[in-house]
Amino acid sequence: MPAVTFHGHSCFEIKGPDAKVIIDPWLTGNPLADIGQDAVDGIDAVLLTHGHADHFGDTIEIARRNDALVVATFELASFCEDKGCRVHPMHIGGAHDFPFGRVKLVTAIHGGGVDADESGRYTTIPCGIVLTMDGQRIYHTGDTALTMDMQLLHNRVDLMMLPIGDNFTMGMEDAAQAIDFVRPKVAIPMHYDTFDLIAADAQEFATMVGDLAEVRAIKPGETYQLT
Repeated sequence: MPAVTFHGHSCFEIKGPDAKVIIDPWLTGNPLADIGQDAVDGIDAVLLTHGHADHFGDTIEIARRNDALVVATFELASFCEDKGCRVHPMHIGGAHDFPFGRVKLVTAIHGGGVDADESGRYTTIPCGIVLTMDGQRIYHTGDTALTMDMQLLHNRVDLMMLPIGDNFTMGMEDAAQAIDFVRPKVAIPMHYDTFDLIAADAQEFATMVGDLAEVRAIKPGETYQLT
């Protein structure tokens, strides 16, 4: 079964029986990161929800050093390809089977743009990621507002990672409603406490969720093992 390691903010490393991927690898400059980008190795793919610096982060360096495939929306994948990365472009609603698992991109409501794009040629549509690995369905919402589309995943998710920090994303109340929409078995809060502006109490969030799902507020460097 996959093991999910949190590296702070919205970055997760997911290790399956035969492969390892990383989602939104912002490590350099991340005050909560437990490792630096040079410690990320053996990665088969980098999965991206959008191009903002606190998610795109160290993608280029990690992908190049590991010869890892970058999986992202078309525009963001094109930017990475121009930077010398191997890429697989996708878009919202599309799914594809990779050697490491199946990826489907789903709706997220957030901003666009690629912070690393000096030319200004690239804009992006943010997404959420549903990764199926070793029979387990893992939903990383990315940065998003609460959306009714989440109900399409009702009872179809084993592990959900979702923001609770408010201001730029859902706050705790909307995040609890998102869990009600999806009804995952387990939820891991993310995108909170990185800065004062997005401070949130994960235990209070767990109380709000109640028995809708098991909330695991893991710290950077900790791993949750799916069973």
